[in-house]
Amino acid sequence: MSKGITSKSEDYSQWYNEIVIKADLAEHSSVKGCMVIKPYGYSIWEKMQAVLDHKFKETGHSNAYFPLFIPKSYFSKEAAHVDGFATECAVVTHYRLKNDGNGNIIVDEEAKLEEELIVRPTSETIIWNTYKGWIQSYRDLPLLINQWANVVRWEMRTRLFLRTTEFLWQEGHTAHATAEEAIEETEKMLDVYADFAENWMGVPVVKGRKTETERFAGALDTYCIEALMQDGKALQAGTSHFLGQNFAKAFDVKFTSKEGKQEHVWASSWGVSTRLMGALIMAHSDDSGLVLPPKLAPIQVVIVPIHKGNEELQKISSFVDELIPRLKGFGISVKYDDRDSQRPGFKFAEYELKGVPIRLAIGARDMENGTVELARRDTKEKFTVPQEGLAEYIFQMLAQIQQNIYDKALQFRDEHITEANSYEEFKELLETKTGFIAAHWDGTAETEKRIKEETKATIRCIPLDNKLEDGVCILTGKPSKQRVLFARAY
Repeated sequence: MSKGITSKSEDYSQWYNEIVIKADLAEHSSVKGCMVIKPYGYSIWEKMQAVLDHKFKETGHSNAYFPLFIPKSYFSKEAAHVDGFATECAVVTHYRLKNDGNGNIIVDEEAKLEEELIVRPTSETIIWNTYKGWIQSYRDLPLLINQWANVVRWEMRTRLFLRTTEFLWQEGHTAHATAEEAIEETEKMLDVYADFAENWMGVPVVKGRKTETERFAGALDTYCIEALMQDGKALQAGTSHFLGQNFAKAFDVKFTSKEGKQEHVWASSWGVSTRLMGALIMAHSDDSGLVLPPKLAPIQVVIVPIHKGNEELQKISSFVDELIPRLKGFGISVKYDDRDSQRPGFKFAEYELKGVPIRLAIGARDMENGTVELARRDTKEKFTVPQEGLAEYIFQMLAQIQQNIYDKALQFRDEHITEANSYEEFKELLETKTGFIAAHWDGTAETEKRIKEETKATIRCIPLDNKLEDGVCILTGKPSKQRVLFARAY
């Protein structure tokens, strides 16, 4: 099987696109700006969903579903929110089509909606309008709701998984009696995202706050996890927002406190999307295709028989029939590829491209010797290992692969965080080293904007674990007490 993947060192963007297509993850739709997530890609997303959904429920959240369509008037109730999404909204104006008599289907001009409907770019407005009927008393709080849904944000420049007009995500929306509870929720869910990124995706992240300029529209504070891709660009992998009382006031959501007073509730919202698929690909993969962390691989072990004739195949298959239940007993997903339509070499290349963590090859000589050939996808090493105790050996090796993938990404990330102490040094680093640049900033939107315009680098976050230190802003020379992380980003 000839993969023909462009080297990531030659053209990183083309390398990424080719892996998405050739590994059978997704493809461009006939609807401009949209994608079709193919079964193999969707199976990875399903595993992500399952883990996150379990984590949400463990922390007390319940799933619900809200309408795809939002009345335009809802957006006008929260000014900052509508400003943040106005240029990305798809608008429904009519509700019927008709035949023009010449065989053409056209919009029926007489079927105009009384009020336009916005196709959901995010659900704060429709959810908070709903919460008004759900929340009356402190006994109704906290209200902890999550929604798995699709959203539409009209993108001019699209890229599979990273930026498409329609994408899949989850969005949590919670209501609380106090600001302290809402902030605690915001921080808790950021920790959930960071744990998932690091311990399931194998992607190290920096937890931080966004600057006022980069906050979610309508939020008082936005927390984020930022990851570094192999080309040195940053990717925002998840966000969690403290909304204060902005949406509660906009939609008049009040509760009667224990003291009998009417008060507006406090809110949070948080979300991750199929953009995580892009992060997974770009953080780990190589010029041979996908490299998947075992915890999220749809197939963790593939077994390929190498045989001449049915007699040899039957012996191998008898062994495999006993091995598979033992592997499944360890919770390992396994595929036995005994197709006779493809040669073993083709299968090896196919599963390497798809990022299957472990490949077993078993031939007649292996059966005689009581061994198998085992290949690791992350290091491309091959071993001859005994058939006895093989399931236990594979179980332990999958854990090693998971850890190795994370450690490799962590080393790369740490080697690509560089301090800059002057604007000249900052600009030079952007061109020569890439990655995160830790530099002092004077805290003003004006300085942030100028740096972005001149260098295309943005402040990715103010790290939560920052150490305080005296310094001066790289651009203005004004005093600063801490460094922030700059990078060029997706």
